[in-house]
Amino acid sequence: MTALADLSAHDLADRYARASVAYDAFRARGLTLDMTRGKPSPEQLDLAAGLLALPGSGDHTTASGEDARNYGGLQGLPEVRALFAGPLLGAGPEQVVVAENSSLAVMHDCIVWAMLKGVPGSERPWSREEAPAFLCPVPGYDRHFALCEEFGLRMLPVPMTPDGPDLEVVEALAADPTVKGLWCVPKYANPSGEIYSAETVRRLAAMRTGAPDFRLFWDNAYAVHHLTGTHHAVPDILPACAAAGHPDRAFVFASTSKITLAGAGLAFFAGSVDNVRWYLARAGRRTIGPDKLNQLRHLRFLRDEAGLRAHMGRQRDLLAPKFAAVTEALDRHLSGTAVSWSRPEGGYFVSVDAGIGTAERIVALAAEAGIGLTPAGATFPYGNDPRDATLRLAPSYPSLAEVRAAAEGIALCILRAAIEAERAGRHEPGPNA
Repeated sequence: MTALADLSAHDLADRYARASVAYDAFRARGLTLDMTRGKPSPEQLDLAAGLLALPGSGDHTTASGEDARNYGGLQGLPEVRALFAGPLLGAGPEQVVVAENSSLAVMHDCIVWAMLKGVPGSERPWSREEAPAFLCPVPGYDRHFALCEEFGLRMLPVPMTPDGPDLEVVEALAADPTVKGLWCVPKYANPSGEIYSAETVRRLAAMRTGAPDFRLFWDNAYAVHHLTGTHHAVPDILPACAAAGHPDRAFVFASTSKITLAGAGLAFFAGSVDNVRWYLARAGRRTIGPDKLNQLRHLRFLRDEAGLRAHMGRQRDLLAPKFAAVTEALDRHLSGTAVSWSRPEGGYFVSVDAGIGTAERIVALAAEAGIGLTPAGATFPYGNDPRDATLRLAPSYPSLAEVRAAAEGIALCILRAAIEAERAGRHEPGPNA
């Protein structure tokens, strides 16, 4: 297909007219489709329906003979920590804490406690530092950015590369003692799907930082969420930090929210001995113990690491066709344009670079056609995408038929906006001139 930039004015106008007819026909269908958030679908949740009958009446005793119905066990059941420590966290069971259902809540608590109390290595609470800041890879996870904004942490954008955040930028910014941390989604990054390289992990663990209490907030949200038969591995950050002489540098987070039941899963924190001690000391003021029956429930359901892998294989069988449908529609409609998109091998999102000045227009066109998209700018700090170019597509929740329909409509919206941008760049009359 001839690139838009190579078309004559007449041919570009003809292409726009055809794209507009196709878009109008799609809009006339009166569909209502939601591609806004990366939620598990009902079919994915059904895969874990067996949890609802577990652990069962009378099954409340842990491996050590404790009664899981009672208070206590702040760090979580040892057998549950052993099950998830390696696959999700890259840690030893003694380095893991099992919390309630939300890893975002654990990240929230860590930031609040750091602001109020400091972390191991802090000279004072972060709130008493002058304008503390976090490094934020972009595009990135909007809820990470919302936590920073909520608690007054300045956000410094860092470009992403195919191997992770741009390390030259990270290392330069981290030399500033006001920079307290870096958000990381190391495998199948949200939303653009990158997989951190071994060199990226090594340099993040070893780099010099201006703040002695600098932390990597290592959100391992998609550790076992593969979309292909290739199960990519990222070196574990905790041993990398220990080997580099910075054992306390990483706070590691994960959950079963996109493994079992999103609203009733397990969340995890992992870190060095000192970081775990710090976490438990704070958490012990907040709770007398977690929901150990839910921990038993997950243990009975998944059983072991092989059971976890098999369960995630069934998840992949549901998700992979939806991602393929998105890619097929983008390939079919947008080949020959300057638009580019990720082809993730895991995770929950497809990221689109639709071209400068187009994202808000595309979101508006999609809304007119009955398709809900994540707001333009959401994957940047303060909701400000300086290029107005990035879209985050979330195909997990709708049915496969709905994803196919939505992907068709989204591709038409992007195509129409791309042609409009090309015509505007040539200073040609727009469609309403």
